[in-house]
Amino acid sequence: MIDLKILREDPERVRLSQKVRGESVEVVDQLLELDEARRVAITTFEALRAEQNILSKSVGAAKGDEKTALLEKAKDLSTRVKEADAARALAEAAADAALLQIHNLISLEAPVGGEEDFVVLEHVGTPRDFAAAGFEPKDHVELGKILKAIDTERGAKVSGSRSYYLTGVGALLEFALVNYAISSATKAGFTPVIPPVLVNPPAMEGTGFLGQAAENVYRLDADDMYLVGTSEVPLAAYHMDEVLPQLPLRYAGYSTCFRREAGTYGKDTRGIIRVHQFDKVEMFIFCEPKDALAEHQKLLQWEKDFLNAMEIPYRVIDVASGDLGASAIRKFDIEAWIPTQSAYREVTSTSNCTEFQARRLNIRYRDEDATKHVATLNGTLVAIPRMIVAILENHQEADGSVNVPSALRPFLGVDRLLPA
Repeated sequence: MIDLKILREDPERVRLSQKVRGESVEVVDQLLELDEARRVAITTFEALRAEQNILSKSVGAAKGDEKTALLEKAKDLSTRVKEADAARALAEAAADAALLQIHNLISLEAPVGGEEDFVVLEHVGTPRDFAAAGFEPKDHVELGKILKAIDTERGAKVSGSRSYYLTGVGALLEFALVNYAISSATKAGFTPVIPPVLVNPPAMEGTGFLGQAAENVYRLDADDMYLVGTSEVPLAAYHMDEVLPQLPLRYAGYSTCFRREAGTYGKDTRGIIRVHQFDKVEMFIFCEPKDALAEHQKLLQWEKDFLNAMEIPYRVIDVASGDLGASAIRKFDIEAWIPTQSAYREVTSTSNCTEFQARRLNIRYRDEDATKHVATLNGTLVAIPRMIVAILENHQEADGSVNVPSALRPFLGVDRLLPA
């Protein structure tokens, strides 16, 4: 959640942030009114409680008729204190509910606009000229069949659309990607983590995934639990309600992720680009707010290093304001070149969430004599299915074999995937 001090001192900044995100601006004024009502309710309650405390001392010292009168007054005051306390609780709940509807204050450097209004920051590598190589590239589904690496037909039979099996070299390729990612992250100072993928409502809400992103979340009604769409959620909640003794803390979480893909009917129905279940290695950082911008650039560089190691052409984009998640003030995506689509497709992203998630999750650090909220950042090091798509399509040969990137060869044990 945002800092209420900013809302009170500069509400126009909050209104502008909501506007460029395409979110409700009216909720800002509603929150201002509810915040004022909460402060009035708190003041009223505390004044009555202070009066009650003074009266209690007077009762103890009084005698006779005076004491009887004071006791009657104390009884009436007790009722008024309870009523004021109930009014305070209602006012606080209403203000808190409105506060959860306000998204993080967007960076002024983020491009303004919708999904297509991103800014390309750089291109790295040159897409391969398959015509010069003398053959038409096959897509990852066809290559997956030739290599016996991907089985979407049996995936659909068992689990419905957007489901798949990774088999043989497909499964081995996942293990190689994960091992390389974890090895790289460990060398960069990250602590490897295998987190739970079932989380409770406070963890999901605290990271901002029960607002605009709720439609894509799987909920287990019988248990009031959620399946995570990214290990960002359990990693962020790992230090919930804690004061961290040292910063920065860097974690690399490997987990299965679950997404409904609501609102994507008809999009990417072929293959494994957009699926309901996939594995991913996610980087997550807790740091002091003053270091957040620098940490964001580090996350982007680690992601670029990974794509460079996979020897895949890509571009880096600055995501536009209307396409940001509720928690992020700025997000960079890396999009890999997919030859059969003649397009760049997102394979990793990294977001700076400043103190937004930490306020919701109550994660702080000690700065001299005070405690303050930490900043949180996240970045995908590798999302397995899309990286497999990029590797298969970019490194294929005319016979359906696929050259293995040099960085993966020690983990995969071969330098080429051959037709089965």
